[in-house]
Amino acid sequence: MKVLLINAPDNYFSLLDSNISHQLADEKATPDLVHLFATTNHELHAEMKKLKKICVKNPNIIIWVSWYKKSSKMATDITENEIRDYALKNDLVDIKVCAVSNDWSGLKLVVPKNKR
Repeated sequence: MKVLLINAPDNYFSLLDSNISHQLADEKATPDLVHLFATTNHELHAEMKKLKKICVKNPNIIIWVSWYKKSSKMATDITENEIRDYALKNDLVDIKVCAVSNDWSGLKLVVPKNKR
């Protein structure tokens, strides 16, 4: 599995409790999984727009979008509902939500089966 990390925090591998550096996608590879960390809606929209081409190349892609939880006390204008709304307007659906860490939440997005 090839993984593309976007704006991952410095402690990403410790969050996973695993070093997956051997699975990181290079510029030429089409990833199977993307983990995008965004701190603003502007950043979220800009990065998701870039991922549209990858979704066409690999409609089975998994995209995890992470944003700061309210309890993290970090400044953000992103909410779970805003990510979901963006996804639905851009041919993606959310299928899972989780706590990534004490500071980050995550929403799992995929291309709907009828569009693969």
